[in-house]
Amino acid sequence: MTLPVRNNRVQLPQGHVFWREIGQGSALVFLHGAWNTGEQWIDIIQALGQEYQCVAPDLIGFGESERRKKHYSIQLEVDCLEDYLKLLRIKQCVLVGYGLGAWVAATYALTHPNAVSGLVLAAPEGIATDKLQGRWRGWSLLSSPIPLVGWFLRLRAGVATLLGGGRSPQATIRLRRMLRQSPAACQLLFKRRRSELHSEYLQDRVFELRHPTLILQSADDSPDVIAIAQAYAQAPNATVDVVPSIYPAKPWMLSKQDAITAANQIDQAIAPIIKTFVEQACRR
Repeated sequence: MTLPVRNNRVQLPQGHVFWREIGQGSALVFLHGAWNTGEQWIDIIQALGQEYQCVAPDLIGFGESERRKKHYSIQLEVDCLEDYLKLLRIKQCVLVGYGLGAWVAATYALTHPNAVSGLVLAAPEGIATDKLQGRWRGWSLLSSPIPLVGWFLRLRAGVATLLGGGRSPQATIRLRRMLRQSPAACQLLFKRRRSELHSEYLQDRVFELRHPTLILQSADDSPDVIAIAQAYAQAPNATVDVVPSIYPAKPWMLSKQDAITAANQIDQAIAPIIKTFVEQACRR
């Protein structure tokens, strides 16, 4: 029998936070990616909720959590996570993070090592290398509030359609729409001062991650994502599991229903992997 998912909301110093919760037992905390919300994890927390307390918050600035205009940083997300877990009286947990959520999870583990019993990092962010310089340059332009950018993209899409094409320009318009609707994600990933971003990157601290760590790497990840995953894999107690896919690498290319179908199929594949890892981490 599938347990019901409970929806909750609480006011924290950083703003109100919304989360989904299911089950009892050892705590698993699921942190979503930049272009997702905690809903990303629904199928997985339902699969694991029979044996564990699973919580999936919307990070501050995302989904149904508070999205007021403020300066977002990884440290803000970590501070919010700390207050949130204190409220739930979760003293130790396994953190499961995807993309941006993996960056927050790893930073939290470094800041509060005794509060984390294990890490699952899927397609993680939070590493900068020479090869990754300028990775977000094009997205920074696309996220510009200047109306001329959107006008140019629509004109380009219209011309391409008349010529018999149009897929790529239309996808670019959808990507711009997603970026414009995700100001917190854009700020956290690339719309901040370079010095601040570099102060929160973790390439110089990976070797301090001594928790049992599972890196989930997809066979269809981009070279940039693979490079970041391999950097995290240098952590002393890290292992890598290559899975057929994690979540759609380009969500703006899919309809909402197609994205949901893909996520459901992926969840069914990786839930047992996470369960096996958690069992081992909690026994340590």
